[in-house]
Amino acid sequence: MPSNTNLTAKERILAEISTLGPLGKKLPAPGTWGSLAGVVFYYFAFQKTGIAAEGNSLQFFIFAALLVVCAIPICECGEKFFGKTDPGEVNFDEFSVMPVCFAGLGNAIGCGWTALCWLAAGFAIFRVVDIAKPWKIKDLQRLKGGLGVVADDFAAAVVTCACLNVAKLVLSA
Repeated sequence: MPSNTNLTAKERILAEISTLGPLGKKLPAPGTWGSLAGVVFYYFAFQKTGIAAEGNSLQFFIFAALLVVCAIPICECGEKFFGKTDPGEVNFDEFSVMPVCFAGLGNAIGCGWTALCWLAAGFAIFRVVDIAKPWKIKDLQRLKGGLGVVADDFAAAVVTCACLNVAKLVLSA
């Protein structure tokens, strides 16, 4: 792992968080692993705690927004540490936006096989959109620093959220 001596101790800790430890530094396809970790985090921190339940929209959006906003300086420290723009090792951006993918689904996710299907669908759609970066999503990477690292993933999560909510409407009809 590169070492940037210009970083403070706090920035080095944030740089370590930006890679989710070994998920970004030691495994192939770090963005996929970061996304998968984000799905697992969403399920236990949002779904299982009830934050994602219908009627808790304000709590959901506050926690999801805080996670995304916190990702900006974390990913920026990762950029500084690795000395490049949006380094592949930095996967906290994918991790942090995964709850956004499932916004508005509430109790539809459920548990057991139903939950697994919704979570797998969200994961798969997000990865396709994040990798393909259609329409104007790719342009968001031009934003400076951590904002540029996180913005394209946030947009991919919003597209994923729209797809999943359309599926929810179709399946409930």
